[in-house]
Amino acid sequence: MAKPYLLAFNTLDNMEEKNWYAIYTKPRWEKKVAGMLSQAGIENYCPTTKVVRQWSDRKKTIIEPLFKSYVFVKVAEKQKWEVRSVPGVLNYVYHLGKPAAIKQEEINAVADFLKEHESVSVQEISLNAGDVVKVRSLPFSDLEGEVVAVRGNEAILQITSMGLALVAISKRNLQLVKTLQTN
Repeated sequence: MAKPYLLAFNTLDNMEEKNWYAIYTKPRWEKKVAGMLSQAGIENYCPTTKVVRQWSDRKKTIIEPLFKSYVFVKVAEKQKWEVRSVPGVLNYVYHLGKPAAIKQEEINAVADFLKEHESVSVQEISLNAGDVVKVRSLPFSDLEGEVVAVRGNEAILQITSMGLALVAISKRNLQLVKTLQTN
């Protein structure tokens, strides 16, 4: 008897254009979800990194997901909602009210980076008013601005080169260029 998370896809569906999406999983279920998705014939990517863990009696190198509680799936529009029936999948990551599509180039960039660097960690940058940052997303890509304020996951920037007074941008789309010096 087939397991409930094994999904049967029509071959016509496989001809439809597929996009990458990020799905949010239960904590510590990333590799389990990736395995179940693979069993179901769903293309997925769970980037991993090597981490050395210290126990009281030994050190051990283990493989951990790079992005905690996230797995990437490549599915057609019609298959998108069937992924949610896989145990451990909580939801898609949304942007502007719909599941956020991820470019193939971004998936490739993560994979290529991990081929060159086997031990990596993901850290959020801490921003303060006065820090200078570079925007990494459209429409303001590569513009530098000064952080005026930080509100939750967004930074309010002043981009004087364009004559823009204030712009609210997600912190994950910013790269720290120069930090405010405090004495």
